Amino acid sequence: MINGQLQGARWIASPNFNQRPEQTEIQLLVIHNISLPPSQFGGGYIEQFFQNQLDGSAHPYFKTIEGMQVSTHLLILRSGEVLQFVNFHDRAWHAGRSSYLAQKECNDYSIGIELEGSDDTDFEAVQYTVLAQVVATLQQAYPKVMNHIAGHSDIASGRKTDPGPHFQWAHFRSLLNQIKTA
Repeated sequence: MINGQLQGARWIASPNFNQRPEQTEIQLLVIHNISLPPSQFGGGYIEQFFQNQLDGSAHPYFKTIEGMQVSTHLLILRSGEVLQFVNFHDRAWHAGRSSYLAQKECNDYSIGIELEGSDDTDFEAVQYTVLAQVVATLQQAYPKVMNHIAGHSDIASGRKTDPGPHFQWAHFRSLLNQIKTA
């Protein structure tokens, strides 16, 4: 980790970010899933979406999200490659209206991690491995997130469903514990 950037991640700058409120500490990691079009993988559409460059005419679904300005700090592709769109020091626009432990506006104090996936598809083994490695690194850099990892569905209940029923929380936590005790 150097100046808010994850070493080894491919940097693709998103314009969709702003400063965190003054004196705000990173206290939460939020796990998401995303696929564009829904339940389809590859094609670079996610990267285009986070850069406001998605062609609305490329797929009928894209018309429904045209003009949305969202981002994340990290995206872990199905290949295991990690892309970073927003510096950790800045606020990415990944959580929307949200609350964690009665503290509202999770974007202010969280890091968003998207997994290329969907609610109806299993994630790749390499995604779990890389996610555990990334989370272990983030926990060293931001100790307050040690016990604060949530799904988007946990912080935006009733509004969001990701990372979805195919995300294996127990498997992810087991991999994370293996890394931390190694």
